[in-house]
Amino acid sequence: MKLIVLIVKVVIIPFPWFLKRRLLSVFFGYKIHPTAKIGLSFFYPEKLEMEANAYVGHFNVAINLNLILMREKSCITRSNWITGYPLGDDRYFADKLERKPVLICGKDSAITKNHMVDCTDTVTIGDYTSIAGYGTQILTHSTSIKTNRQDCAPIFIGSNCFVGTRSILLPGTSLPAQCVLGAGSVLTKSFTESFCLYAGSPAVFMKNMDRTYAFFHRTSRG
Repeated sequence: MKLIVLIVKVVIIPFPWFLKRRLLSVFFGYKIHPTAKIGLSFFYPEKLEMEANAYVGHFNVAINLNLILMREKSCITRSNWITGYPLGDDRYFADKLERKPVLICGKDSAITKNHMVDCTDTVTIGDYTSIAGYGTQILTHSTSIKTNRQDCAPIFIGSNCFVGTRSILLPGTSLPAQCVLGAGSVLTKSFTESFCLYAGSPAVFMKNMDRTYAFFHRTSRG
């Protein structure tokens, strides 16, 4: 049965969108707004909700998530790998009772190209936030050196944030609204102050940003 489902998933990828959308809704129960669209991608969480004008481009992979929620005009552009560890498999994370393998993309947010998003636990990306450039890793799970066990924790990125190219965000971290994470940074802790540049490995406070910058107050990515 699993093999048949896999074959069906692969076969319908290149179908015309009007037909593909219908099949995804009927056979997989996905809630896809008529103006939303998925390109040539293997994009199969357990549940999918795409609001108006949400968009998934070509060559993305999304598997082993319980839910992907894409708010209005959010986009996942091209060649991103989005995965998790599904609930119900007790080999790992059995003690993490609150764990949710979920990706939430806020209104008009963007995951651009060639990023890796690990949703073993919840990843939240705020409204008008960009995961920019290439090669960023968002990692909600890792091996605990203390316990020698797999561990996980959610990651939160606030609204109107800019995450620079090739950054790494580690489990349990937070980036406040209206902040910049500099290119190549490693986020290892949760910060709380907005309108700041955080950068480095590990990322630290670098400077206060000008609160009048348009990016921090934008109401669209256009």
